[in-house]
Amino acid sequence: MLLPKKLKHRKVFKGTYAGPATRGFTVSFGTYGLKAMDRAWLSSRQLEAGRRAMTRYIKRGGKIWIRVFPHKPVTSKPAEVGMGGGKGALDHFVAVVKPGTILYEMSGVDEATAAEAMRLAANKLPVKTKFIKADSK
Repeated sequence: MLLPKKLKHRKVFKGTYAGPATRGFTVSFGTYGLKAMDRAWLSSRQLEAGRRAMTRYIKRGGKIWIRVFPHKPVTSKPAEVGMGGGKGALDHFVAVVKPGTILYEMSGVDEATAAEAMRLAANKLPVKTKFIKADSK
């Protein structure tokens, strides 16, 4: 799974993520891409599940890029713990995704294969997505 090698701060605020994506919204590396149409926190497990679904479908042909990385640490407290007592322990990492962000890119396969592989990956994610080509928007 994806996780940062080093953190400046172990626990961070939740933050806000209003508005559309201001970076990472064009297909830069591959021929086809999977664009997020909603906003969400994508966990490293979800990103890895999508990557594995695509890799298995294309039978290790072509090349896949993951365009988002889970930098943000998320904490949680154990079940049935009362209020107070501070912030919980580090639980997992998430990637903050805004509408328009490219999640995955692919090249080296035909369009039908890429579309089906991206559809399988999209089923693993909690956001609405759209299959796009490098020349289109």
